[in-house]
Parts: sequence; structure tokens; C-alpha cells
Amino acid sequence: MTDQIIPVADVVSREDRVLEKIEKFRKRRPRLIDDVITLAHGAGGKSSAALVDAVFLEKFRNPELEQLGDGAVLTLPSGERLAFSTDSFVVSPRRFPGGSIGRLAVHGTVNDLAVTGARPQWLSVAFVIAEGLPIAELKEIVADMAAAAREAGVTLVTGDTKVVPRGAADGVYITTAGVGVIPAGRAFSAARVRPGDRVVLSGTLGDHGMSVMMARGDLDIEAEIESDTAPLHELVEALLAAAPDTRWMRDPTRGGLGTICNELAQDAGVAVILDEQSLPVAPMVQGACDMLGIDPIYVANEGKFVAVVPPEQAEPALEALRRHPLGAEAAIVGEIVEQPEGIVALRTPFGGSRIVDMLVGDPLPRIC
Repeated sequence: MTDQIIPVADVVSREDRVLEKIEKFRKRRPRLIDDVITLAHGAGGKSSAALVDAVFLEKFRNPELEQLGDGAVLTLPSGERLAFSTDSFVVSPRRFPGGSIGRLAVHGTVNDLAVTGARPQWLSVAFVIAEGLPIAELKEIVADMAAAAREAGVTLVTGDTKVVPRGAADGVYITTAGVGVIPAGRAFSAARVRPGDRVVLSGTLGDHGMSVMMARGDLDIEAEIESDTAPLHELVEALLAAAPDTRWMRDPTRGGLGTICNELAQDAGVAVILDEQSLPVAPMVQGACDMLGIDPIYVANEGKFVAVVPPEQAEPALEALRRHPLGAEAAIVGEIVEQPEGIVALRTPFGGSRIVDMLVGDPLPRIC
């Protein structure tokens, strides 16, 4: 019997090859060309990615941070894994239909933990308060946070308070950080995404962003739009019970669905093909977006997630989501294909397609 020489390429796992693609596409991420910070750097699109890469990742670089997920996945010496996430919140108005800055601050961090596969457990909270904020309003914000934490089953265990001179802050800034426990066997990453996988969205697009926009009263538009801010961890558990091989998950906050799908396509070295007719958008939200010339695919949600699941588990996942009150409008909105790498395209109802680029600039005033 003669020895058979096996080419090296044949013994390299697909995951290793995908990791090589990830490194290649990260080198294509937007470059920072600005001399000063602009509002676009906080919009979650190309400018945000360039700022993170050139300023923060460049100096803080480490394997956990380089995953660039909604939360860091940390392995303890015992082998147990934790998810750790942090986020800051400033929104105007501080109370809007369907929510408030207090509820948003809890839900945002709970959801960032949930889409890593973690079960959220503990939160910290820090307040930066401008001189002149009414104590009564601060009490309302804290009460909202306490109620949201109870509903989500998480505990606020530590915090900090700072007061700054009048006019030095936008009323109040809130920062929350959270820790969750990741059950054994759960692992989401772009490296696990395969051609043929399906893209599942847990509900309608753009509700939060347009709710805050309408609540500002700057526009002569009357539309009853409520924010979708809500804790997602129970809905994530419902998905994973039906689709245990879920590949990847994110919540479409700043930059919306269009931006996070671009991040996925670039990180995984695949193409994401979305179906315009399948995208769920509430009529009021669609109407407001049409009047303002805004594409709802880029508008933020605070109570939805996007998941990539194997094709054979897509329908069971959809059924499980729709049985939950927060997932009643869930839909399979796209699929993963091999080419063209790094591209997101939208199939139109007329049989054509258009490229969905990463968000450029800031189409909406700050909404979280």
C-alpha cells in the first residue's frame, strides 16, 4: 500500500478558511479620514466602524475585543463562560411612546447579552446628571429602570453618580454594563455562517427610531408609532430551543438591519441576499419613512434581533418566534450565498436587485 499525499487545503477546516476570510475583509473596513468627531461617528455605520478601528481597536487590541460583537465572551479558569457588555444612553425626548431612557438603558444591555447566547444576570448603572435636572424626573427614570430590571429578571448590583455643570450634559447620560452566563455548547460567530443559511428577523423594522423621531414634534407628521424597546432574552431562548444550531445573532440598533448585515457579510466573507417583500415594516413606520425619504432598513430597533440559522431549522425557528408575544411578526427575510463576497443585496418585488451599502452619515437624529 502506497502512502497517499493529501493536499494541505483539504485538511484545513471550513471554519479556518472562514477565519482567514474574516481577517481579509476586516482589512477592507472603512478608514478614518476625519480630523474631528462628527455626529456620523455615532450613527453605527461606516464612520463609526472607522472610528472604532482607528482609535479604540488600534490601542486596546486583544482577542476578546477583536470579535467586535455586542458583548465580550469571556472564559473563566473553571471553564464557564460569561458575556460582558456595556452601553451608554442619551435620548431626546427622554420619554417617548412605548418607552423611556430608563427602560432603554436596561433593555439595551440585556439585549446585547442575549444575542451572545447569554442569560443576563447582573447590571451596573452610572448616571452623569446635569445641574438643573428636576429630582422628580430623575425619580421617574430610576423607577422605569427598576421596573424594566424586574421584568427582565436582572439585578442592578452597583453604580455611580456624577453631576456636571448646567449645560455640560444633555440632561442625563446613563451607562449600563451587564454580565450574563452562557450555557455550555452555545457559540455564535460569523465563522460559523454557511452558504444556504437563512436570515431570520424577529419582528418589524424601524419602530424605535421612528417613535423617537415623531415624539420630538419637530415634524408636522401625526403617526401613532410606539418604540419596540423590550428585553429579548426569553425570545432568544425560544429561538434556540427550535434552532439549536443557530450560527450568528445581533440586534439591529444604530444603523439598522442594513448595517449589521453588511458587517456580517464582511466578517464572514459571504453575501447576504435580503428579500424586500419579506421585510416586515408596520404601515405607520413605512408611511413616516416614505414622507421623510428614509429607508427603514437603516432605522434602529431596540426590541428585535437578527439571526442566521441552518436552512432545515428556519421554519421551526419562525414558528417558535411567532408563538411568543415579542415575535408575532417574525419573518425569514433572506439567505446567505457564497458570492459576491462581502456584499448585501436586496431583491425587489420587480425581479431586480439593489446593493444595500453600510450606512453612511446619520439619517436620523440621535435615538439611543
